[in-house]
Amino acid sequence: MYDDPIKQGDNADAPTGYGPILPVLGRDTTTLRQQIFEYVRAAGRAARADVTRALGISAGSATTLTADLIARGMLREVEGLAREHGRGRPPVALEVVPDYKHVIGIKLSDETHTAVLTDFAGNVLADASFVTPHTRKVLSVILDEMDTLIAALLSSAGKSMDEISAVAVGLSGIVDHPTGNVVWSPFLTERDVDLTAGFTARHNVALYVDNDANMLTLAELWFGAGRDLSNFAVVTIEHGVGMGIVIDNQLFRGSRGMGLELGHTKVQLDGALCRCGQRGCLEAYLADYALAREATTALDRPHTLVQSQHSILEALYAQAKDGNKAAVTIFQRAGRYLSVGLSNVVQLFDPQLIILSGERMRYDYLYAESVMKDMQSLTLSDGRAPCPVEIHGWGDLVWARGATALALSEITTAALSETKS
Repeated sequence: MYDDPIKQGDNADAPTGYGPILPVLGRDTTTLRQQIFEYVRAAGRAARADVTRALGISAGSATTLTADLIARGMLREVEGLAREHGRGRPPVALEVVPDYKHVIGIKLSDETHTAVLTDFAGNVLADASFVTPHTRKVLSVILDEMDTLIAALLSSAGKSMDEISAVAVGLSGIVDHPTGNVVWSPFLTERDVDLTAGFTARHNVALYVDNDANMLTLAELWFGAGRDLSNFAVVTIEHGVGMGIVIDNQLFRGSRGMGLELGHTKVQLDGALCRCGQRGCLEAYLADYALAREATTALDRPHTLVQSQHSILEALYAQAKDGNKAAVTIFQRAGRYLSVGLSNVVQLFDPQLIILSGERMRYDYLYAESVMKDMQSLTLSDGRAPCPVEIHGWGDLVWARGATALALSEITTAALSETKS
């Protein structure tokens, strides 16, 4: 994916770290034990002397707390690098114990569900996908599809559900993360669906649920370009338009799970109909269904012709590349609306970086130079450096891997809060 931004010195054999690279200051919300674990996790491998210098703690505290983490089975001692010119004994380093726990991350989607299984060190052990009919579903059908996906994943990894400590799920819509209640999702027939209760009634495993854009943001924060950034935004364009944002190294969700719904901010009163039922949403001009809706006219396709959105969009893009003015106009119009949405992100949050991701970012019209210039012109940033924008063409599995970050975070905090017997 990306080169690891943690500086490993000459230790080329050290495992790749994962998790956000947090600054030392302003971390009094977690215990010193957890700070030590997170430092080692992010570094991949670290000596106790590295820990004491990075966290500004005494050697005695580092020794005591790392001994506790070793006793809990979360860290282990390994042989470090040989000293310069091979003199002296190699120093002892610490690293995360991969087999301490295992988690599953799942991305539920309109067409294909994906899943990833990782160990406690963040290593991907297996992945799986499940093609699903593009229809709204009741909870029981979603749970059945998740069971099928998990079974395939466990079979591929040679694991059983008893070896899984937690599962995390990302899906589009409005999600109340603390309760696992899905207030609204475009592929559920009902509102206020308690996905957590439904899943845990079938499996004796903790389930954590969040908006899928948040999961992709966690993927960037834990494994990608956001590891060493304090503030950044991720905007996704696929079946819908999503957004996640990190503020002061933490994923921001809002108070009721309704924050950061960029796709449902209004860009035109009484405008195009959105799949949420309202009009004028940004998503109604950018998402798959919005482009496909206009493509039927641009390509002179009868509305009665049954085609998948994917095939329609591919045909539209091919026509645009061949110079079809109507097709080009559709993408250019979408790009103008995208510039409005991005300028609002810049104006509201002033992020260090905006990451554009999702399947639709294969269409270069949406990130053409003109779109970036329009975004800049719509912000009050004259005389200042523009907010950088990067295009990350992730595949489907990265969303599921972001879900594993949520699961790993939850089980780590729980494990470190336990009183060791």
